[in-house]
Amino acid sequence: MQKKKENFLDRVIKKNFNNELEHVLENKAFDENTKSLLLSILYKLETAYSDYAQVKKDVMPKDEFLQIIIDIIQKDVDKINIVKMGSEEAKILENRTFKIDKKNKEITCYPIERKLLYALLKISKKEKIIKDKYFVISKTISDLLNTGNNINMVEPMRDFNGFSWAVVTKDIESIEHNLIYQNLRIMAGAEFLNNWIYNRESIIDYFELFKERLEKLYGSKKQEEVIDIISKISVLLEVKYEPEKTKRFLNGKREIESRLKEINNKEEFTVKLTKEKKELNKQIKNIDTLVSDKKLLQEEYKKRNEKLPLEKKIFSMRVLAQMLKAERVKLETKRENINKMLNPQKFMKYQKELEEKYKYIQYIETTNVENKITAELLEFQKKFLECYKIKVEKIKTKEEIINCIIELRYYLNVPLTRKNRIIELNLLATQIQEVAQLLINKAIQEKTLVNISNQNGLNFYILKEIFKTKIIDLEGINIELTQENQRLYLQIFDEKVFDEKIDLGDIRQFDLKQLNIKLNKTIKVFNI
Repeated sequence: MQKKKENFLDRVIKKNFNNELEHVLENKAFDENTKSLLLSILYKLETAYSDYAQVKKDVMPKDEFLQIIIDIIQKDVDKINIVKMGSEEAKILENRTFKIDKKNKEITCYPIERKLLYALLKISKKEKIIKDKYFVISKTISDLLNTGNNINMVEPMRDFNGFSWAVVTKDIESIEHNLIYQNLRIMAGAEFLNNWIYNRESIIDYFELFKERLEKLYGSKKQEEVIDIISKISVLLEVKYEPEKTKRFLNGKREIESRLKEINNKEEFTVKLTKEKKELNKQIKNIDTLVSDKKLLQEEYKKRNEKLPLEKKIFSMRVLAQMLKAERVKLETKRENINKMLNPQKFMKYQKELEEKYKYIQYIETTNVENKITAELLEFQKKFLECYKIKVEKIKTKEEIINCIIELRYYLNVPLTRKNRIIELNLLATQIQEVAQLLINKAIQEKTLVNISNQNGLNFYILKEIFKTKIIDLEGINIELTQENQRLYLQIFDEKVFDEKIDLGDIRQFDLKQLNIKLNKTIKVFNI
């Protein structure tokens, strides 16, 4: 009876969101084809979302997810141009599948639902979600998180069809951005990342909150290591996907080198700043004198106009007074910055910021970008697994254990490259086994997973296979052990899906007397 009631409520919610989008589209000058595509996107997202939530567990509520999409269409987009491949209009896209114009709230896109959804998500994002005080990484980590979130939001449509879960790696816009985003989502939580990315309060320093959160969960050393590596990766990805920025970064390097050279001799640097400050005081005083003395202002007006060509002459003394006041504001800002530099604490902070900025720029110049991205991504997975082991060690309740098993299963199936998933990488095999074994042992101890055997090694040998299955409802899976021609086989299945039969090896290597379950008998894996 309860299930029927839930299904009825689901239909009502679906109808409401569909109606809401239709109402929004009534007030948009989109053609019928575009409206049809948008309605189809909403329908497919809603159809797939329950499976998506089962597989990932830590996701935003469906109604919140769908509302974000509708709000983007309503507030961030005024025009959508759907163009056919090979058409004259498609030339504007060059080699891309879509193009966005944030200023004019316009999207040009091929009639591909997944790409149109990605374009909608991209056009809605703030360019920077990290404060400028973090210099280079303010932009690069903002881009990393925004791109990762776009890919993450497209996932329900891309990998779920209402029946199955299949990771379509060729359709993932960036394997690297997706991998890092999924790492951070699991480490910090989906809700935290969503609050950060969709935050409209500019006064909140979410990057600082992020560091505090990592430190609380995994310790200060792990926090520093994670921040350092994602900062490096973000800069490298920026260079890879927007290579024209490399030149800009390296130009900035020369300027920073010059500043660092100056401040390394603190005494000379202080003398120079003091001299500059005196000169600024003199210029500010001179402006104050001119503005307060009509006769002097008139003389300055004549003097400046004599040197200017006709088209650039100052229109009146009132205009000159306004120009002088604007000049004074700029001079005051420079003087205030110098005052900060002369403050010992501010000076140390300025020096540290320059050194941080220089570190990441120098990192680009001395590295083969593609090779370094690969190496850093692998290193980050090692750090991630170290942190996840800490997480598993802390969990206590049955619900936390189940969530971790589902979460780890998802992570292990995230693509590391276009060809390989995390679980298939031999370089991580030892770490993965340690984390999985710790989790399985704790699950059996807390009676969350079935205790297949009195031998812990055999328990892990069999139950580790649940991390490979693509059955959506992991909590509902069953297993069955069978014997065929001196081989022991494992079958994993739920009510609808049968995975392939897994050959566990020669049956003579197993002590079947230690089994707590009978051969050819269906057993539920999770005790829930």
